[in-house]
Amino acid sequence: MRFYINTEHLINEIEYPTRYQSQNLIKSSVIVFFIILTFLLLFKPFGVYDPELKMHYLFICFFHAFAPAFILFAYFEVLNHYRKTKFQTKWTLLQEYSHIGILLVLIGTSSFLMRDLLYNNPNNWSWNYFFEEIRNCLVAGIFFYFFIRLASFYFESKKGSPFVLQFTPLAVEAEKTISKSNLFISTQVKQDDFSLDIDQLLFVKADGNYIELTKSNNNQITTEVKRISLTQFETQIVDYPHFFRCHRTYLVNMFKVQKISGNSQGYLLSFNETNVKIPVSRKQINNFNNYHQELRRKYIA
Repeated sequence: MRFYINTEHLINEIEYPTRYQSQNLIKSSVIVFFIILTFLLLFKPFGVYDPELKMHYLFICFFHAFAPAFILFAYFEVLNHYRKTKFQTKWTLLQEYSHIGILLVLIGTSSFLMRDLLYNNPNNWSWNYFFEEIRNCLVAGIFFYFFIRLASFYFESKKGSPFVLQFTPLAVEAEKTISKSNLFISTQVKQDDFSLDIDQLLFVKADGNYIELTKSNNNQITTEVKRISLTQFETQIVDYPHFFRCHRTYLVNMFKVQKISGNSQGYLLSFNETNVKIPVSRKQINNFNNYHQELRRKYIA
């Protein structure tokens, strides 16, 4: 059987996780501390030889739980400071897995350095124990990391955050888009015909036989009402494939979407220029995801 790794998924740029941001680091560290402490007290996952212990097992568990929590806090606090000073915004899953790997090695090293404090053993400083601590930390750390990620997905979906989709905005270079931006729209009544700069259009909302056009020009939001149905309008912009009918009453410019919230019951699309959120109906979720990936391959690749 061929082993396959989706490398594109690993290197696609995603939003920097909130769990690592400075304002959430203390909370993340406390959660890690209590999860590890509970696990060590309940299961004693790695062999404990009581005559070697310099203190009660409860205190040993405390130190083994405190060290990872503290290192997590210190590591990402330094990383956040570096990212801020270097004005870095890029983040990928590959970067995350790399940082988690480094973090686990540091935690394993700290467990080795604590051995003289916790255990009476003449071989505390042996290479054997050093590699054992690194191995134990990698095994347990990878388990906890994916456990916490799964729990995070569950609770975030309950709050309305993205359930599966890691959305990447379609930052398309101007020369890769359709060059003709001014479009003439015909209506049923000739005097209601109008011109439209398609590049300024964020989204369109249907209201019976009328539509409401929301546009952004130099970050100034304007709204216009035109006498034409959304279906009729849609047929006249077929040459602009970056517009997607995400809902019965909404047509959205995929190039302008910056963030997604929601879950498997439906998404909400956000823009930089306005606080208005546009719904993606439940039955359109798969189409939206596929369309987004198709546009990425066409314009970004």
